[in-house]
Amino acid sequence: MTRKAIVLSLIFLLISPIAEAASESTEKTRMELYQKTEAVTNIPWYVLAAIDQYETNIRNNRKDLPDSTGPIGIYIPEEIWSGPENPDPKDVHPLSIKVFDGIGMDGNGDGLADQSDEEDVLFTVGQYLRKYGTDLENIRIGLWEYYHRDQTVGIITGFIKLFKKYGHIELGEHAFPLPVRTDYSYRSTWGSARGFGGRRIHEGTDLFAHYGLPVRSTCFGIVEMKGWNRFGGWRIGIRDINNTYHYFAHLNGFTKGLKVGQIVAPGEVIGSVGSSGYGPPGTSGKFPPHLHYGMYKDNGRTEWSFDPYPYLRVWERKDLKKK
Repeated sequence: MTRKAIVLSLIFLLISPIAEAASESTEKTRMELYQKTEAVTNIPWYVLAAIDQYETNIRNNRKDLPDSTGPIGIYIPEEIWSGPENPDPKDVHPLSIKVFDGIGMDGNGDGLADQSDEEDVLFTVGQYLRKYGTDLENIRIGLWEYYHRDQTVGIITGFIKLFKKYGHIELGEHAFPLPVRTDYSYRSTWGSARGFGGRRIHEGTDLFAHYGLPVRSTCFGIVEMKGWNRFGGWRIGIRDINNTYHYFAHLNGFTKGLKVGQIVAPGEVIGSVGSSGYGPPGTSGKFPPHLHYGMYKDNGRTEWSFDPYPYLRVWERKDLKKK
């Protein structure tokens, strides 16, 4: 090992525990804020957590939104917070905000409706949703009235299911999509040219393996899509709490009972390697058996693919250490 590699390894070993401790502290603070807001608004903590998770994700992937300065990532635009006709877009006075039809409210009793105060923001979100009701069906209506985007409502609903099931928000664990120490191979193929169905780029990494090798979920997530596509054959789409869409294609089949809307965990078997696709339902054998694995991001407006290869290498190394 070179001197540079040794130094980098030592730096990683020193920084990693500090980063993990900071993350745990932030997660604890967030949970305390969600639960405190639930107590005063009757909006379940996992609903508030799901909205915050979604908002944090899109802020991390949008240049037109300000960076979060605290543990809560929810951003309410000034014209919505203070009111569209308010001459003071940074108004913090609850009475004048209400006069101008703003939604900003005082959540901690200091007399101010401060957009930079986490308690005020969460209380405002809770009270806004409470107008529609505290059950999931009416909360979904409130979410649509705020975002006016079905995709966003669906994503947040998925996060709600995940947080409610597991009872906490630390669901960032990942796993390699194939059992490690089995017979498979892969390399970086993202962006390569593809010809079937017209010229296009390859939006993923191909992992070549034998027919029937188990394909596993790479994350905690919700099955958003399952079925046939003439390009991907039998395929599955799973969205995780980081708003990353994990795409598994060319499968030989699905795990029995797997359905859209189901919650899956890292390492859970969802199907098996095949060579389906490039034709009508049932087409198979037009290429060697392999798993096509892709990753996509949604920023509240559009969705795009990015190279999964570096992530696969990290998850593979992590899984190998467990064996």
